[in-house]
Amino acid sequence: MKNIMIAGAGVLGSQIAYQTALSGFNVSVYNHHIDTAERRIKALKSDYERDLHLTDKEFQQGLDNIKVITDDIATAVKDADLMIEALPESLELKERFYEKISELTPEKTIFASNSSTFIPSQLAPYTDRPEKFLNMHFANQIWKFNVVEIMGTSQTSQEVIEEATKFAREIKMVPIILNKEQHGYILNSLLIPLLASGLSLWAKGVADPAMIDKDWMISTGAPMGPFGILDMVGLRTAAQIERNAYAQTKDESHKEIADKMEQMIQEGHEGKESGQGFYNYPYPVFMDPDFLKH
Repeated sequence: MKNIMIAGAGVLGSQIAYQTALSGFNVSVYNHHIDTAERRIKALKSDYERDLHLTDKEFQQGLDNIKVITDDIATAVKDADLMIEALPESLELKERFYEKISELTPEKTIFASNSSTFIPSQLAPYTDRPEKFLNMHFANQIWKFNVVEIMGTSQTSQEVIEEATKFAREIKMVPIILNKEQHGYILNSLLIPLLASGLSLWAKGVADPAMIDKDWMISTGAPMGPFGILDMVGLRTAAQIERNAYAQTKDESHKEIADKMEQMIQEGHEGKESGQGFYNYPYPVFMDPDFLKH
C-alpha cells in the first residue's frame, strides 16, 4: 500500500489521516468542508509535540504527505490502495457514500470502515467488493492509544485481513484482530456500558457529571471518568449513538439522553474540540490535582 484515502475528517478521521501521513504514506482526504478538515489536522500539532515530542519540521513532514484535501470523492479516491471511511454514524449516509464511491474507485482498492456502530456485514452490501471490505476501528488519540481493531465478514478474504494488519503496523498501531463480527468490537463492548450507565445516572438526576466521574476515578484509579471520555469522543458522536439505540430499541431513555446532549450541542458544548462539553477546556476540573481529594 502506498496511497491512502480518508473519507471524513472529523475527530478520528483527521487523526487517522495525519498519523498515516506521518508514517510516510501519500494521503488524500475527502471532507464536505475543506477548511474544517485543514483546521482539524493542523490542530493536532500541539498534541504530537506534547506527547511524541515532534519538532516543527517533523510535524510539517507529515502535513506534506497529505497530498490533497477535497470535497470531490473522485479526486480523493483516484489511485487509492486503501480507503478508510470515518463518516458520521448514519446508516443512510454511509449507504449513499459506499454506493457512490464503488462506482469511482479502482478495482484494487480495499474498503475499510472506522464505524463504531455498524459491523462490516451491515455495510459491505452497499459496495461492489464485499471480499475487500472490513472494519478498522481506531481509538481516539491514536498517536497515544495506538490500537486498531480489525474485523471482517465471512466474505472478507484472508489476504485483505493480512494487508490491513500490515498497514496497521506500518502506521505504528497495534492490530487487534477479531475472529468474528461483534457489535462494539472489544473496546466498545467494554466501554459503552460504562458510558451508558454514566449518561443514565446524569439523565435521571442521580448525580452531576463531575460527581460521577470523581467516584469512578477514585474507586478504580482510572485517569478520567465517563464524562471526560465523552468529551474526548465528542458529544455529536455520543448523541448519534444514543439516537441509533433509540431507533433500534424504542427505549425512551435513549431518546431522553440524546435530547439532553442535543441541547448542549446547540449551545456550543460539543466536547473537548469545541472547548466546552461536560467540562471546560483546556483545563477541565477533573485534571486539577485537588479534584480527587474532596
